[in-house]
Amino acid sequence: MNHPASYRNKRVVVLGLARSGVSVAKVFHALGADVTVNDKKEREQCPEADELVALGISVLCGYHPDDLVTAETALLVKNPGIPYTAEPVQQALRHGVEIVTEVEVAYHLSPAPIIGITGSNGKTTTTTWTGKILEEAGLNPIVAGNIGRPLCEAAQEADALNWIVAELSSFQLKGTTFFRPRVSVLLNLAETHLDYHGGMDDYIASKAKLFANQTAEDTAVLNWDDAVCRQLAGSLAAKLFPFSLYERLEQGVFIDPPFPAPGTEDSHPDAERRIVVRDRGSETVMLPVHKLGLPGRHNAANAIAAIAACYAAGAQPQQMLDALREFRGVEHRLEFVRETGGVSYYNDSKATNATATTMSVGSLKAPIVLVAGGLDRGSDYMELLPVFQSRVKALVALGQTREKLAKVAALAGLQQVVIVEPKEDAEATLKEAVLQAARLAEPGDAVLLSPACASWDMFESFEQRGSIFKQSAHTL
Repeated sequence: MNHPASYRNKRVVVLGLARSGVSVAKVFHALGADVTVNDKKEREQCPEADELVALGISVLCGYHPDDLVTAETALLVKNPGIPYTAEPVQQALRHGVEIVTEVEVAYHLSPAPIIGITGSNGKTTTTTWTGKILEEAGLNPIVAGNIGRPLCEAAQEADALNWIVAELSSFQLKGTTFFRPRVSVLLNLAETHLDYHGGMDDYIASKAKLFANQTAEDTAVLNWDDAVCRQLAGSLAAKLFPFSLYERLEQGVFIDPPFPAPGTEDSHPDAERRIVVRDRGSETVMLPVHKLGLPGRHNAANAIAAIAACYAAGAQPQQMLDALREFRGVEHRLEFVRETGGVSYYNDSKATNATATTMSVGSLKAPIVLVAGGLDRGSDYMELLPVFQSRVKALVALGQTREKLAKVAALAGLQQVVIVEPKEDAEATLKEAVLQAARLAEPGDAVLLSPACASWDMFESFEQRGSIFKQSAHTL
């Protein structure tokens, strides 16, 4: 797309309301475009519509008009979660109308450089941590994107002295054309969202759009331990600054001595491990891994990714130390809830795929009663077999995938498996799951909600699921 100002007196369709849709509609309206906003939800489910109508923006709710997108439409800006199979999107494709997401619009608006962070797991933690480090370093970050605040809002607030730190999903990146972050961060790639993308090829290609427009003046931060990320490194135009848990790097951020490969014996205590930044022959030894504010190997990976991004943005290693020590994480990401009767409860509702659940289970030392299950996207969950064999003492399964998860647990030889059948509503079902988990747990155990699935079969969001879990744990 062109700069939003070039759409003055041209028809722009915004598909999907929510905060990002409202934000982008306001941008084009203020710049003189003829804006129509459409959402399939009924008007009473679209409280955001009133604000736009008051500004004189046309809002259509409850259906998709047959003539919503025509050959005269200059641009379609769609909510990232709306699939490309939706009829208005298909109309745009038939008429040759460009389709973008809010990320592309915000990029054209922003006077500030952007750090774009994506990956299958760890995006929110790494994005938030990056913002904390940049704030400590005096680099004026604005954190936005998939993390909650619309990027268009951040872009309009920013000036050249800011950095925008953007959490980006594959859905958002798929709808970009010229988007060019100054620093790009790819954390990892795991099998997820295949119902939307139709397969791993499109999923990987969507993530890789993060680097598509970068030049030698930009920096790409890649997970050197991830085979697909490493493969993508060969096609980069940007400067490569990788990070690794398992390998000493000639250039980048790494752990020394490295962690052993998963499943192999560790000959070094955690107290010996240091985070090291190496750049053009110069080496800076930072804090010990065990001094990070968040425990777990996956959080060490998030930390060194954030360090690499902030270093590329100009923060010096000594400016990062306090934020690395003091950050305690974000809600719904391996969040400690309470301890009662000697049992600890953890809310990891953001774990929406098997890889995320595997990492979270590996971060806890106690025997685990796992509460898992949710939307069925076609996975067989065999990735969890080693977890069930070695780290989980009991499983409480719910949601559409409950039978699949129970089958994998049975293959692993797990003796304590409870399948929670749907109750009168989703809240009652999850409360019953927490009760069952509490009955299975003994003093010294941990009850962990780490679903390995999206929440949309039962809940509006992973946040709602996590909040109900926490409420249930607090009422035991």
